[in-house]
Amino acid sequence: MPHSKPSSVRMPAPVRILADSDCELGEGARWVDGRLIFTDILAGRLLEITGRAPGQVRELATLDMPLGAVAPVHGAPGSWIAAAGTGIALLDADGQWAWLARPEDHTRLSTRMNDGACDPLGRFWATSMPYDNTPRAGSLYRTDNDGGVHQVLRGMTIVNGPAFTDDGSILYVADSSAGIIYRCPLDAEGTPTDQHVFTRPANGSPDGMTVDTQGHLWVAVWGAGQVHRYDPSGALLATLDLPTPQPTSVCLHPTAGQLMITTARYGLGHGHGPAGAVLATEVDATAPAARPYIPSRGSSGPPGRRL
Repeated sequence: MPHSKPSSVRMPAPVRILADSDCELGEGARWVDGRLIFTDILAGRLLEITGRAPGQVRELATLDMPLGAVAPVHGAPGSWIAAAGTGIALLDADGQWAWLARPEDHTRLSTRMNDGACDPLGRFWATSMPYDNTPRAGSLYRTDNDGGVHQVLRGMTIVNGPAFTDDGSILYVADSSAGIIYRCPLDAEGTPTDQHVFTRPANGSPDGMTVDTQGHLWVAVWGAGQVHRYDPSGALLATLDLPTPQPTSVCLHPTAGQLMITTARYGLGHGHGPAGAVLATEVDATAPAARPYIPSRGSSGPPGRRL
């Protein structure tokens, strides 16, 4: 069980504000069709920034419930699959939505969806967490191509990630409350065959993650004001220090060598730097753009009520 210590290697490139988004709880940074997509979870907002230069944030949609993360839907421009409220929903380009499942409706505690991403096979994985941080009340769900939603892991608390290797054989997922990142080999059906402790950051809590084209894991470390880069063995290769303490998710540009980082002002007073902004810096790494959800023919169902 590797336990990483703070690295002596610091990423030297300056960190700048990409957009002064003022998110209470930014999350779910993904690169989609030449733009950065992200959410402000508790406000239920889906947001975008276009281009690499500092710019304005545009609101794409607002839900009347928390919105953790989205992925584009293959073959349906402007449509998303979303980890929202207590479940998984499809949002179409006209602002209509339909539930696929609401598994967190059936928990004994007040819980919500938290983070999500698609694997290389076009399945959407989403995490959940209890509002009051009750231990072991969070889960990881997999939405298959036919729209079926399945609980894959349970017994964690604040579940974050998920992130996948390029071939989809390895899942990384974090229990932020416990301070642990897990490495889970997957079988062809998307079932973990094991759940190993990959690493435990020495300070702070692991939050959003992504895997670069070299197989290295990049992790936003909430509370430590850092981003960590790990090799596949769990060794800490480098640390990026940030000007605000609560980074929430990371996204690597697919070609330009740019790291983008969402942050949060949740629970902070004044004097914590650009809390809630989207930050960026130059790095020697790239990652694939956000993978889409690929529904089977006829699996998406009819649209629901308007947002």
